[in-house]
Amino acid sequence: MSEKYVYLFEEGNTQMRSLLGGKGANLAEMTRIGLPVPAGFTITTEACNTYLVSGKDFLEGMMAETFAALRGLEEKTGKHFGDQQNPLLVSVRSGAAISMPGMMDTILNLGLNDESVMGLASLTGDERFAYDCYRRFIQMFSNVVLEIEHALFEEIVEKYKRKLRLIFDYEIPASELKEIIIEYKEIVKQEKDFDFPQDVKEQLIMAVRAVFDSWNNQRAIIYRRLNKIDDNLGTAVNVQCMAFGNMGQGSGTGVAFTRNPSTGENLLYGEFLINAQGEDVVAGIRTPMPISKLKEELPGVYDQFIDTCLKLENHYRDMQDIEFTVEKGNLYMLQTRSGKRTARASVKIAVDMVNEGLITIEEALMRVDAEQLNQLLHWQIDTSLDLEAIAVGLPASPGAACGKVVFDADTAEKLGEIGEKVVLVRNETTPDDIHGIVHAQGVLTSRGGMTSHAAVVARGMGKPCVCGCETVKIDAGLGEFRVNGFVVKKGDIITLDGATGNVMLGEVPMIEPVLSDEFETLLTWANDIKKLAVRANADTPQDAAKARAFGAEGIGLCRTEHMFMAAERLPAVQQMILAEDVDQRQIALEKLLPFQRGDFYGILKAMAPKPVTIRLLDPPLHEFLPNRETLLLEIAELKHKGVKGNQLFEKEELLKKIRTLSEANPMLGHRGCRLGITYPEIYRMQVRAIFEAMIMLKKEGIDTCTEIEIPLVIDLAEFEILKREIMDVYENVKSENSTEFDFVLGTMLELPRACVVADEIAAEAEFFSFGTNDLTQTTLGFSRDDAEGKFIPVYINKKIMQDNPFAVLDRKGVGSLMRMAVEKARGIRSDILLGICGEHGGEPSSIEFCHILGLDYVSCSPYRIPAARLAAAQAKIANS
Repeated sequence: MSEKYVYLFEEGNTQMRSLLGGKGANLAEMTRIGLPVPAGFTITTEACNTYLVSGKDFLEGMMAETFAALRGLEEKTGKHFGDQQNPLLVSVRSGAAISMPGMMDTILNLGLNDESVMGLASLTGDERFAYDCYRRFIQMFSNVVLEIEHALFEEIVEKYKRKLRLIFDYEIPASELKEIIIEYKEIVKQEKDFDFPQDVKEQLIMAVRAVFDSWNNQRAIIYRRLNKIDDNLGTAVNVQCMAFGNMGQGSGTGVAFTRNPSTGENLLYGEFLINAQGEDVVAGIRTPMPISKLKEELPGVYDQFIDTCLKLENHYRDMQDIEFTVEKGNLYMLQTRSGKRTARASVKIAVDMVNEGLITIEEALMRVDAEQLNQLLHWQIDTSLDLEAIAVGLPASPGAACGKVVFDADTAEKLGEIGEKVVLVRNETTPDDIHGIVHAQGVLTSRGGMTSHAAVVARGMGKPCVCGCETVKIDAGLGEFRVNGFVVKKGDIITLDGATGNVMLGEVPMIEPVLSDEFETLLTWANDIKKLAVRANADTPQDAAKARAFGAEGIGLCRTEHMFMAAERLPAVQQMILAEDVDQRQIALEKLLPFQRGDFYGILKAMAPKPVTIRLLDPPLHEFLPNRETLLLEIAELKHKGVKGNQLFEKEELLKKIRTLSEANPMLGHRGCRLGITYPEIYRMQVRAIFEAMIMLKKEGIDTCTEIEIPLVIDLAEFEILKREIMDVYENVKSENSTEFDFVLGTMLELPRACVVADEIAAEAEFFSFGTNDLTQTTLGFSRDDAEGKFIPVYINKKIMQDNPFAVLDRKGVGSLMRMAVEKARGIRSDILLGICGEHGGEPSSIEFCHILGLDYVSCSPYRIPAARLAAAQAKIANS
């Protein structure tokens, strides 16, 4: 650990992000390259982490360093902290190494008290400005540091605005601001039983402590969990001389992005408020004006700002999110960071920056979040239809959202967790609403702009958002909002179009998305770099066609059991299960054969000539029979009605069969290859259907590449028995049709023992596919259906596990078995084909592990293929 805990901005640079946090490192970097940054210093993340683990005690010497740095600011500015004549005021802001916008705390105007406010008024000759700063400081300090409800202060401001018939806060005159301050202080006394702190050094100590503590507030914890940010990074504290945007019409504050964070268009995108401070824009309390209006209001400042934005984007080689303040015509930069953006914008910006010569193709591929890419495949509103909007707001985050109206984050979370689709409707959102935004389909606010909290967070999550819809008048108490003569109540369905800002009643028609040229370019680059092939899990020709459209290089898993569930063939399936002997079962299988042949013909043709892995029947037979409890009720009802004879007899016989097939733990029971060994005629029918379909396609001149997969093998003997059955059918079909045809035979590794004896099985098997869903269950001893709902969230919360092992591959446990299997199999058969077909096949971290292991392919659902292609390229780049 360093013995230096405080760095002046001129002592740092952008490489010191882990120590100074992103904000501190970038403020230091902007200072270094000569941009107008108010002087300041940063207390390190190391100091925060030590504070948090040591029972919330500051490091010895930390505050002494802090006050020494503060004296340096006094010397630079000629101002003095807490002075009555020429007071120095500072902002105290958080800043983690990884950007967490709005999740931690900020205090502005610190250093004001009953005496220094008079000095500020005298110095500036603007009493209203001085007391507005003091009011803001008391309100923010009381909320952030003293933890007093923000609404208590807002009610007082609203009371005075009503009394004076004013609309905006900045219209309140100095005389009333003084009265508001007196009432504010009374609230502090009532709520905390002590007076508002007047000692400015005490204010700073309390503020630093509050920022450190905010690392572990609930919204920050939720945000880190969502974005997989390490809980041990900690936050830095940035103490910076105030630049005042609330000094009249020549002043203001704004937030801007160097490119459009929704679309990626290379145009400055942002908002500005005259006579305001930064929190007014971000909090969404006032709806600001577009940044282009700054050109009309302050043309000289606008030109300087445009030049600064260009300089920052070229310096950082990425789209920047910038906070700035104008004080009496002078521009000050308060923050820059890589901007949060939608998936669409992310792709366009990455491709455009390659074309502009700013970044390489490899950098472009690493800039796009593979998980986020899925957002581009979501359905969108059909704009060709004439849809009536009940309101129009600002299109803050694109996409379509439809759901029930709710007015608070807690309800959104509660309903979202049980699968209800909701739209969160608020006057403005705050960081404390993040848990509700996570579970909402989209967000609608009546206030705030395109850079408000709601907009930034929604864009980062890929959620549609419409902001600043001022015609929407919300009455959360009554559970309704009114707009243009419509009354929309809690629970009513609305649809948001985040691309246009339209708000519509009810559910509206959707269409599949149109993918951009940049999307195709990025994935072409990914294909050129990646080593892993990407296949699809697909069970129908339609799925196969969709997968091909998304760039699938074959099918890694075709589940034949899904084909058995169709209504026209279920009677034959049940007849097969209820058969008392092989002859009866064979009659049912003869009925199923043409269905299966048609299934395999369709899917092989749709994917030809690419490989198709067809897994033979896997689930236990009872899954194809009626539900036991439902059948019991039907029998009871028939008996109650006095029904007798054949109808009752058939149901009672069916119940007996269900009881016979019933298992205590079907996941580990009579399924997979165990079925094939017990009832070889089932697998014989399936492979005959596959071979006959292949011959039909061969006669049509269509080449196929078929891989037949035996599920749930744990021993070479199982594989050999079934291989003999399959080869016998092959010889019969070949003889019947006088036709040669090629296929390969392999197995799914989904049980620990199969991995341990993979070398033995590889002596006969030509390919292995890891079935990591079942391999995870059997390695961890978890029943997925029980674990995910009951204790995995607790395990993650208690840091026993970092991720849900059914979503992100458990490299240490399951991964060790996979590594063993790969090494053993390749030791026997160097050219054995190896893949993965569990849900992990579409998850970026798991794909990276597959790349590291040297697998040949991953297989995932069709809609995850683009993300998997990108993740495979990223794995190659990251591990090259």
